[in-house]
Amino acid sequence: MGRKLYICGMAQKVWYQCPGCGYKCEAYEGKGFFGQRISQVVCMDCRTVQNLTVGGVIADVVPSFQTEYGRLCPQCMSQDLRLWDGHTCPKCSGNMVKNDDYHEFWT
Repeated sequence: MGRKLYICGMAQKVWYQCPGCGYKCEAYEGKGFFGQRISQVVCMDCRTVQNLTVGGVIADVVPSFQTEYGRLCPQCMSQDLRLWDGHTCPKCSGNMVKNDDYHEFWT
């Protein structure tokens, strides 16, 4: 009792690129083997898209991983993070395009 069951699903890593300035970032879609998801956030200080692990077994052990709130940017340690909308370039505010030719699976 009290244990959670996590179902393994197919998850993929994709790349986005801004045609205006050339900035690239990777994004993770789906859920991982242990029920976690990877959430993309924009750091307002270093102007990058960062990936944060949220939920799953990790969040059961480390409660701060249950949400994006209160997390730090892995690159510059800033707390000024916003959920990424999936298309706005953090460098130039242009429209980033998903590279449909590249797909890699993650767990």
